Amino acid sequence: MSALHIKKGASKHSAYNLRPTFSDVMERHTLAVVVENEPGVLARVIGLFSGRGYNIESLTVAEVDHTGHRSRITIVTTGTPQVIEQIKAQLGRIVSVHEVHDLTVEGPSVERELAILKVVGQGDKRVEALRLADIFRANVVDSTLNSFIFEITGAPEKIEAFSDLMRPLGLTEVARTGVAALLRGD
Repeated sequence: MSALHIKKGASKHSAYNLRPTFSDVMERHTLAVVVENEPGVLARVIGLFSGRGYNIESLTVAEVDHTGHRSRITIVTTGTPQVIEQIKAQLGRIVSVHEVHDLTVEGPSVERELAILKVVGQGDKRVEALRLADIFRANVVDSTLNSFIFEITGAPEKIEAFSDLMRPLGLTEVARTGVAALLRGD
C-alpha cells in the first residue's frame, strides 16, 4: 500500500530529468552588432526580435565609424542557449550586418550605463538622498527646493541598487541610456 502511495504522489518525470536541461536555463547575453549606418537597418534588427518573440532588455545604437558609415547596436537579451545561438545566427544573415559579437562568451567585458533620476522630497529625505548620491558617486545635475535630479553612471547593477535606495526617498522618474559594452583587453 505504501508503494502505491509513493507512485501516486511521484513526479511524472524520470529521476534522470530532475536537473534543468540545457534548454531550460535562461541566460542574459550582451550582443554587439556592427551594421551599415543606413535607413531601415535598426528596424530589420528589431523586427527579428519582435517577429520571433525574443525580449530586448536594453538597446543602444550609435554611429562608430563616420567614414565607413558603420553603427554599433548593443543589445542585452535573455533566452535559452539555443535561443541565443539562433538570435546570433539570424542577425548574421541580415544583409546590412557586418559583425555579431556575443560579449558574454567572447571574454571579460565592461558594461556601463547612464541614468538620470528625479527624487522629490524635503527634510531628512533630502539629506539622505544627497548622502546616498555621494556614496554612489552620483552627481546632482539639477536642484529645486523640492527635488533633485541625479546623474549616475556605472554597471547596470549599480544603477538598479541606487534606484532601489532612492524609491523610499521620493524617486518619481528614471531615464536610462541602455548598456554600452566593450570587450576588455586587446
